[in-house]
Parts: sequence; C-alpha cells; structure tokens
Amino acid sequence: MGATGAVGQQMKEQLEKRNFPVGDIKFLSSARSAGKQIEFNGQSHTVEEAVPESFEGVDIALFSAGGSISEKFAPEAVKRGAVVVDNTSAFRMDKDVPLVVPEVNKSALKGHTGIIANPNCSTIQMVCALQPLKEQFGLQKIIVSTYQAVSGAGIDAINELKEQSADFDNAATAEANVLPVKSSDRHYPIAFNAVPQIDQFAENGYTLEEMKMINETKKIMSDQDLAVAATCVRLPVVTGHSESVYVELDDTPSVEQVRDALGGAPGVVLQDNPANQEYPMPLMAAGKDEVFVGRIRKDLDNPNGYHLWIVSDNLIKGAALNSVQIAEALIEEQLL
Repeated sequence: MGATGAVGQQMKEQLEKRNFPVGDIKFLSSARSAGKQIEFNGQSHTVEEAVPESFEGVDIALFSAGGSISEKFAPEAVKRGAVVVDNTSAFRMDKDVPLVVPEVNKSALKGHTGIIANPNCSTIQMVCALQPLKEQFGLQKIIVSTYQAVSGAGIDAINELKEQSADFDNAATAEANVLPVKSSDRHYPIAFNAVPQIDQFAENGYTLEEMKMINETKKIMSDQDLAVAATCVRLPVVTGHSESVYVELDDTPSVEQVRDALGGAPGVVLQDNPANQEYPMPLMAAGKDEVFVGRIRKDLDNPNGYHLWIVSDNLIKGAALNSVQIAEALIEEQLL
C-alpha cells in the first residue's frame, strides 16, 4: 500500500534484495497513481487502486501511504486475514499493537492481533544502537538531538531544497512552501538553514516528532520509567538522519567496552576512529542498510554519562527495511 511513494519503492527494492519469499504480489495506491507500471523481480505489475477487496487472499500487507489511509484500510485487511505492517504513526501507541524493531524487541510480535507498527525513523536507529548498551550496562536516561534529512518530509521537500540551493545569495528569502510543516501557515527555507521544528508543536512545547521519539522509545524498550528527552531539527541533507545522543547507564564501562558492545550488535556498524577522522556521516550512510555509530566518549562530569553519534538512512532502516524485517520475522516465528 503506497507502492509509488518513496518508502513504497524502497520496500519493493528490499523485498527483491533480500529474496523475500513471494508467491503473488500486488501494488496498491490511490486512484491517482493507479495504472502505473512497477517492475518486480523482472516482471511488470500494474498498480491497482486500493479498495477493501484488494486484501482478499493476502498474507502480509506492507502499508506506507499515510496515517488516514492506514486507519481506513488496515482493519479491512485484517478482517480479510492479512497481517498488516504499518509504517505510519496511526497505531504506534495503541496498547494492543506491537511496535517493533526486530533487533530490539522481536518477541513483541507474538502478541499481535493483525497489525504491527513500524516505529518512527529516528526512533528506529537510536534504539538499535542503545539496546546493546541497555542489555549489558543498564540504561537510565536518554537525551537526543536529531539532525534530520528532508526526505523524511517527502519528495516536495527534496525538490524545494534543490531549488533553494541553486541561489545562495537569496537563500534567506527563497520561496518556501513545505517546511517545517506543509499544512501550516508559515514556512521557512531549508537550504543553508537549520529548522528546529519537525511536525506541529504540542501544548508542552515539544513537537509531535519529539514526542514520538520519547513515547516510542519507552514502549519499544519496555520501560516507562526510562527518562527520555528529544529535540528534532531539520537540516539541508537529502537522505540520512543523524543523532547526537547522551545516555546515562547503570554501570560505568570504559569507552572500549562500549565500543565492543556496539561492534557486536546486529544491524549496527561501528565507525569510531577519531584519530583518522572516521565517524558516521549521512552522505556515506545513504543507500546502506545499517545503523552507524561513532564519536563515542565518556561525559566529563558524570561517570555514568556517555555520548554517541548515530547515523542511518531514514528511508531504508528507518522505514522500508525495518518493515520487511518485521515481515521476515513473522514468517520465521510462524505468526501469520
């Protein structure tokens, strides 16, 4: 569902790349995109308009077409016997819906009732990196500042960045119609800029993106007492979210022990060699599956405090790949 969108296209590519066991596949979209052709494993498929009957005979439905579409069609898919892996925020905080990052809490899938939620892209990469630290050293507190790519806001945001970047001298007054929130009355240019707002503001002063990270992290890590704070910022980067993360652990491991814990973690690549200026960057992480971690150092004042720099492709591990991994886990665990 949402086959012609950026994440939908990445889902298709991940299914091909990972040799997902497909019998029959169908690509669904809105009426506007129906009729387009999509190539999958060497065969051409016609995109169909999504209707409730589209899900007859479907085992797994991967959704990435917006929250309102998920709210409308996910129950219809479940009613017809499908298991839905939803990439929107529609069901993430529903107590009856597992919120899953397979490297962190695959066991949560066992409680599903037809819908599994894929977390926010920024949350996914952070918990992938922090879970091994939690397991080995205990985790008390997280303070994260994100530096998020415009692709998280869709193709219109990417195009606007490209257009604005072409005119450096007039960047401050460039036409802006998308960011920080397309539906808002006020917009700012993103080229040569940093916008400290992603999504609308809640009454507590945090944005909804920040609250997603806070609430989702606690749910995924099964720890409502975990202290989490977030500040989310949009940068003029096309693909790849970066995060500066401060954590407080129960123990006081050495930096080498932290590196060892991360170096052996599934889905994580350690890039931490400051002497040779080796550290994660979004330009190099774009197009890759893994979560990259570096700039690991102890806090200078708190013996339990540590700083990390975490980078990942927000459209791959932050969305499409994690959804496909959930689907793979459903098959492995015989949960269909």
